[in-house]
Amino acid sequence: MSSFNVTHARLLDTAGRLFYAEGIAATGVDKIVARSGISKPTLYAHFHSKDELLAAVLERSHGERVATLDAWVREHADSPRERLLAVFDWLAIWHASGAGERGCAFVNAAAEVAGPGHPAREVARRHKRWMRDYLAGLAGEAGYSDPKRLGSDLMLLLDGANARVTVDGDLAAATDARRLAEMILDAYQGRGA
Repeated sequence: MSSFNVTHARLLDTAGRLFYAEGIAATGVDKIVARSGISKPTLYAHFHSKDELLAAVLERSHGERVATLDAWVREHADSPRERLLAVFDWLAIWHASGAGERGCAFVNAAAEVAGPGHPAREVARRHKRWMRDYLAGLAGEAGYSDPKRLGSDLMLLLDGANARVTVDGDLAAATDARRLAEMILDAYQGRGA
């Protein structure tokens, strides 16, 4: 890996940890520079602004989720219905690992940045749309008659679990959300899945 790529990755790693743990507003460029050991001119050679850096951090997180979630779900669940529920299992494990102790980085970022056209808000919006579509795809595989609606309903549960973690520190929220998801799946089943 080139020194440019190593520096780029170090900036993303450091900024990602700080933005998530301490918040975006509380994390200045000086703190990122100090923690990463990379000079401010070098940071600005990679990212023209803190906003661009934040968007890049979220973009990388989105790419990681796209690359890994489905493989995890399919490895841990055999039936199409269980795959939908496995998403909640994955979230519970992520919260419990400490990596997700502040809930969803995408929602947190969207709440902190101003303006609907902010680049980080755009990445967050795209990520949430992808997640709803992913859930709808799993619902379609399971044969539910309105997979798009079901995907949206399950997304509300995931976002609610993340919000509960953020606000209350309730690391069991995803397990509770899974229980509710089972009820929702049963209700959709009764409507002719």
